[in-house]
Amino acid sequence: SSPATARNDCSITPLTPSPSPLVEVKPRMSCPFSVVVAIDFGTTSSGYAFSFTQDSEAIHMMKRWEGGDPGVANQKSPTCLLLTPDLRFHSFGFAARDFYHDLDPEEVRHWLYFDKFKMKIHSTSDLSIETELEAVNGRRVRAIEVFSHALHFFREHALKEVKDQSSSVLEGEDIRWVITVPAVWRQPAKQFMREAAYLAGLVSPDCPEQLLIALEPEAASIYCRKLRLHQVLDLSLQPITNGFDLEGSRPFDSSFRQAREQLRRSRHSRTFLVESGTGELWSELQTGDRYIVADCGGGTVDLTVHQIEQPQGTLKELYKASGGPYGAVGVDLAFEAMLCQIFGEDFIQSFKAKRPAAWVDLTIAFEARKRTAAPGRTNALNISLPFSFIDFYKRHRGQSVEAALRRSNMNIVKWSSQGMLRLTQEAMNELFQPTIVSIVKHIEELMAKPEVRGVRFLFLVGGFAESPMLQKAVQRALGRACRIIIPHDVGLTTLKGAVLFGLDPTVVRVRRCPLIYGVGVLNRFVEGRHPRDKLLIKEGREWCTDILDRFVCVDQSVALGDVVRRSYTPARLGQRKIIINIYCSSADDVTYITDPGVRKCGTITLDLPEPLPLPRAVGGAGGGGAVPERREIRATMQFGDTEIKVTAVDVMSNRSVRASIDFLSN
Repeated sequence: SSPATARNDCSITPLTPSPSPLVEVKPRMSCPFSVVVAIDFGTTSSGYAFSFTQDSEAIHMMKRWEGGDPGVANQKSPTCLLLTPDLRFHSFGFAARDFYHDLDPEEVRHWLYFDKFKMKIHSTSDLSIETELEAVNGRRVRAIEVFSHALHFFREHALKEVKDQSSSVLEGEDIRWVITVPAVWRQPAKQFMREAAYLAGLVSPDCPEQLLIALEPEAASIYCRKLRLHQVLDLSLQPITNGFDLEGSRPFDSSFRQAREQLRRSRHSRTFLVESGTGELWSELQTGDRYIVADCGGGTVDLTVHQIEQPQGTLKELYKASGGPYGAVGVDLAFEAMLCQIFGEDFIQSFKAKRPAAWVDLTIAFEARKRTAAPGRTNALNISLPFSFIDFYKRHRGQSVEAALRRSNMNIVKWSSQGMLRLTQEAMNELFQPTIVSIVKHIEELMAKPEVRGVRFLFLVGGFAESPMLQKAVQRALGRACRIIIPHDVGLTTLKGAVLFGLDPTVVRVRRCPLIYGVGVLNRFVEGRHPRDKLLIKEGREWCTDILDRFVCVDQSVALGDVVRRSYTPARLGQRKIIINIYCSSADDVTYITDPGVRKCGTITLDLPEPLPLPRAVGGAGGGGAVPERREIRATMQFGDTEIKVTAVDVMSNRSVRASIDFLSN
């Protein structure tokens, strides 16, 4: 959104073929903010961290949260939100969960509890400001309101903590905010997060540059550059057979236990120091070496491939971001499906609707046990069923839970007399397998691409990367192909990297475009090359309509500061707005905006100022005045950032034109 500094005076009207983007040299800005606050808004857990620009090597993690699950470290808070029956914000995180749990069963039906709601943004194809989310009790609320409540909650907490630690008085504009999103998210979802942040009061829409959208695996990659050898677990150094190493002496996860122990000790200090240069892990990397970051979160798995550029340590993306909805939530959904198989889907749906708080309890119990599942484990995992589940089943079906288990022929799940479901190792494998297989397959497919061959390192990050089940599967499939590295504080890697990104957004110098973007234009009609149904005759000339004028292509490398320029002319005098439809496609071989796979994805709006009065021609014939020239508006688009940006100028008067790009109201 910042106006370009140097303007190359070459304009391209839409009727000419598109040359490659021009590069604008921008002076390296020193950070104009005094503090950077990053919010890692996750599917299952969220948190924030901050750093003062004067002391940018110290990253401060958020205060520890009240409440929490036994056995789960509370550096982040569960992404769940509670609204009162009259739709006012009540609480977020552990507080929301505990309060909801303690509500009277009659009352609880009127409260709106949301969890894992970030998934909806990824899965909605026609996302807009009006998209709705459904609470556990079935009531619906606009998604943007739920997201903005959550962001507002983080804003309040973070501001209080930053102010407590700051020696000087902080104004709102001293803070740069960073919000993380999956790299596989499309433009509408990124814009949705930005609009939610405006609504939450993080920044004003008039200062868009005060908020950065960071891509999760990219942030993790930025942090991984700083790692030292004692801060990582290197899975490739541990040859394994059936969960034991070759000497057979210690189980595969003992070094992971050491790492956990170290992490537990470091937890008491909430300030992490990062290297000022790149960490020693990178001293082994030659210029041009490639690595993959696999961000395995709650909702999505996000893969990015980077190359490190020495000596400046900047990063270059080598292949467009890929991934999909293969997060840890997949294991939870498999558990729910297993319950439906045993107790009947109608019963589970009815239990969720009538006893929502007890259902949330059951999912929390499973979540805590899921984290302890490990490949070599011989004993079963116990999950206690809430009393109301056992009671509700008996009343609903007229028989005991134990009888249902016996009748279901599900041999891998047993019933214990203490009122627990006992999940055998086979049962756990069955729950984890589909998600883990998808993740491994995705990484293997990516590593087979010519642009990605020869990867030296694979970094596993994100909350799901803590799972020994996932670690073992990745090690088994890929351990011989590259070194597999897991940072000790694997669930916080993205959050710390997002702070570093806020301190220096120029660190990722080259990105890849995930889609073609362009507009529909007229070109001269060429007989034999253009189809007849595209012929338009205008003022005696033959034009071909609907041609896609590409701004960028799929997987094209775009550097920071690369711009694409086009010139547009208002169709009539006195026109105050030009609205241009943007089209996109994931296929590369498209020619027309009507081709299959091409869809309208957004609009560019240029608000035209009143044209300046033209000077009268001196000694003109009969004082008729000058004939007004065709007015030219030059739009400049940037695709090298985490979001697409547009600026525009009225060429004749050199005045800036209000330009906006919108992917949400489509």
